[in-house]
Amino acid sequence: MAVTPETPEKEYCSTSEAAQRLGLSLGTVQQMVENGQLEGWKTAGGHRRIRVSSIEEFRARSMAGGGQNHQRQPANSLQVLVAEDDRILQKLYEHTLASWGLPLSIRLVSSGIDGLLEIGRVPPDLLITDLRMPGIDGFEMIRRLRADPQLQELDIVVVSGLTEEEILENGGLPPDVIFYCKPVPFRELKGYVQAKIMAMQRRGRAA
Repeated sequence: MAVTPETPEKEYCSTSEAAQRLGLSLGTVQQMVENGQLEGWKTAGGHRRIRVSSIEEFRARSMAGGGQNHQRQPANSLQVLVAEDDRILQKLYEHTLASWGLPLSIRLVSSGIDGLLEIGRVPPDLLITDLRMPGIDGFEMIRRLRADPQLQELDIVVVSGLTEEEILENGGLPPDVIFYCKPVPFRELKGYVQAKIMAMQRRGRAA
């Protein structure tokens, strides 16, 4: 029997293949299917099949809108990724950090999934993240980052409206993660960023 050009094998791929295409873990891809961010189905044997076109569409959206790049700075600038789903806060972060006049390269994402994709594409020096976000939230994103041996040293600052009790109810945060309550404490954040830039410059001079 002849095989037509439109075969399921060409339209769909396995979860592992989707994870490889996106640079994410199997669990992340499975959750993306459950959340409707990727189009997929299960075979009679219980195996997932994910539509290749939905993977490419998600990648295109993430490249175009998930990681919004501020004007690129020199190579010795501090790479900062901000994960925040509130569009007003995104603009506030972007304009405030840019107004500091520091050597920063700022990227913005709106969810934990986009954060993981962007970090997999270009690892930042500093991640500033909210905790309540659609899909994969900040808690899960941080857990997956800390589980990756290559990203365990990534500096993470959490800025959230959750109380300490609510954070503990969600499993807490790693001890090396810095936590600030909303509204965003830009004065403290600026001091932290300045200290990181000074340390980076010292390492550059010592190299």
